[in-house]
Amino acid sequence: MSTDVLLTEIKDQVLQVTLNRPEIMNSCNFEMLKAMKQLFENVHFDPDIRVVIVTGAGDRAFCAGADLKERATLTETQVKEFIFTIRNVFTFIESMSKPVIAAINGIALGGGTELALASDIRIASETAMMGLTETRLAIIPGAGGTQRLPRLVGRGKAKELIFTGKRISAQEALSIGLVNAICPADQLLEESFKMAQMICETGPIAIQQAKYAINHGIETDLSTGLAIESNAYWITIPTKDRLEGLAAFREKRKPVYKGL
Repeated sequence: MSTDVLLTEIKDQVLQVTLNRPEIMNSCNFEMLKAMKQLFENVHFDPDIRVVIVTGAGDRAFCAGADLKERATLTETQVKEFIFTIRNVFTFIESMSKPVIAAINGIALGGGTELALASDIRIASETAMMGLTETRLAIIPGAGGTQRLPRLVGRGKAKELIFTGKRISAQEALSIGLVNAICPADQLLEESFKMAQMICETGPIAIQQAKYAINHGIETDLSTGLAIESNAYWITIPTKDRLEGLAAFREKRKPVYKGL
């Protein structure tokens, strides 16, 4: 599945996707976005992949956002196409059936932070730097940042970060709830794989339905959210995995879930 701009590796049902443009801090161009679209659409239907980890090549950057050298060559129409593409790719990542962990190994600015926001779980190295810096270029976040950031950290803090365009450290990102955890840079992938392996021990259908219920329920009132949760729960009841979980508990062993 690897391409020049994306490297992939599968281990124990965990797919590691590495943004591979380290010479320009893994910034996104049309080629990378199209490769991401194809990859994640394939992963969405692959029963052998349970969790995806996204990280950046090298030790400097997770993703520095859009490739501004490419951007300078684009017409206004092409810029609109780029924003349309990146927004849709990140929205697909957010809604796909597999959990996505962003392993933020360095600078994550603009679209890099937006990619992390579209992921389900964010683990950052202690050297990571994040920020939605678009207003400093006289534009605004266009890949979901104005919508996902306030839902995660609150309206006031999101306005502060977007209006000022400032960069924040991994420690500050942790303190405001922008990332789930931070760790030394040399332990980032190890910690991300530990998280992924814990998820792999759970029921695949249960994870799909839990993600669906959380993503859709959070956008509604509590009563509607509870109805969404109820419907998602009903889907897990007739599965063989649910019966396997009960049998494993009774027999005092680890369950073996197959997504059935």
